[in-house]
Amino acid sequence: MKTLIKLLVVVGVLGGVGAALYGPTKKYLEDRNRTQWRTQNVSKGDIAQTVNSTGKVEPIHRVSVGASVSGPISELFVDYNSKVVEGQLLARIDPRLYKSTVERDRAQLLTRQAEVARSEAQQQQAVNDERRGGELKKGNRDFISEAELDGFRFIRMSRDAELLVAKANVDQAKAQLDNSLANLGYTDILSPCEGVVIEKKIDIGQTLAAQFQTPEMFVVAPEMDKRMHIYASVDEADIGMIRKAQVDGQVVRFTVDAYPEELFDQGKIVQVRLSSTEEQNVITYPVIVETPNTDLKLLPGMTANLSFQIKKREGIIRVPNAALRFYPAREKVHPDDRKIIDGVDEQKQMVNDTAKQLSADEKAEATRSQNMRHVWIAEGNFLRGKPVVTGISDNRYTELVEGDISEKDDLVVGEKPKT
Repeated sequence: MKTLIKLLVVVGVLGGVGAALYGPTKKYLEDRNRTQWRTQNVSKGDIAQTVNSTGKVEPIHRVSVGASVSGPISELFVDYNSKVVEGQLLARIDPRLYKSTVERDRAQLLTRQAEVARSEAQQQQAVNDERRGGELKKGNRDFISEAELDGFRFIRMSRDAELLVAKANVDQAKAQLDNSLANLGYTDILSPCEGVVIEKKIDIGQTLAAQFQTPEMFVVAPEMDKRMHIYASVDEADIGMIRKAQVDGQVVRFTVDAYPEELFDQGKIVQVRLSSTEEQNVITYPVIVETPNTDLKLLPGMTANLSFQIKKREGIIRVPNAALRFYPAREKVHPDDRKIIDGVDEQKQMVNDTAKQLSADEKAEATRSQNMRHVWIAEGNFLRGKPVVTGISDNRYTELVEGDISEKDDLVVGEKPKT
């Protein structure tokens, strides 16, 4: 009997202990098995929407300096990176042949001028003979015949023509001399503008053959110490935003590999060219960005990584992009909000099935509807969906245009791994 009583007491004690531990144990197991969510809070700040691209740094202009005459290079006065001014002597082609040609043509001109003087004398003599013959004919009609008068007249006309030919020969000789002087002047290679020599393609002793093709001797980059251009290629999907950014005067920021820690933030869009390029079914358009270069850090040929600022919002409510990308499992969503998940699934399936069959109006409407999204907030054991309307976005945040959420609300972005 005593043993039975002791057994009942032990059972009762164990039952009481078990009853006392049931509640905490149940709660512990529930907490242990409950899904733990990773969250990010809604914040207030700035957002700048950008389009990224790469481009090549080039001078504003590249002025090619060539030669109009042939011959060996006798002197060089500049080298790579030389700063030059307009009219500065860059190089000289051996001028000896051209000097001799000038002297020959000058002597030819003197000869032609002498011929004019002789023709003028002969023409004057013919005029005098014709005048005297006429006077004799008036004094005595029989003293000189009509044939002799015709002879005087035709000789005078011949001398007039010879004088005209002689004067024309002088003009021709002058033109030939001017041509020779010009060719002699072309042996001095002058800079057509102020700038920096970025290419030198000749050396002393090299012979130029300009009669076949105009040789390129130097390339001068004007204003390289003031400003440079960046030639970027932008995808056709972004070109509309780029043109709007140009109209709005938005800035362009970029970096170059030579100075990876320095941000160049004074670029501006100066031109969106209409000539498209197609490569592997991708259409791009050239976009020209101008940037200051007073410190000459930007050199021709550098690769620039550009960010075109399209829009900027300051002091706005921002939603983390991770919260907009999060898509929960249906069983973890509150029953009242599972229709959101069902609707999203149906919409995704419909888009996948009919994307290629949508009309232009339907595609535009589908694009606009992408701004209507849902974010998720943990409430008890389930998630509740909150509809939001979004605006511009950067790589971390998206603008909140409408929605029943406020600053510092915690939005679910994923599940915590179980330990």
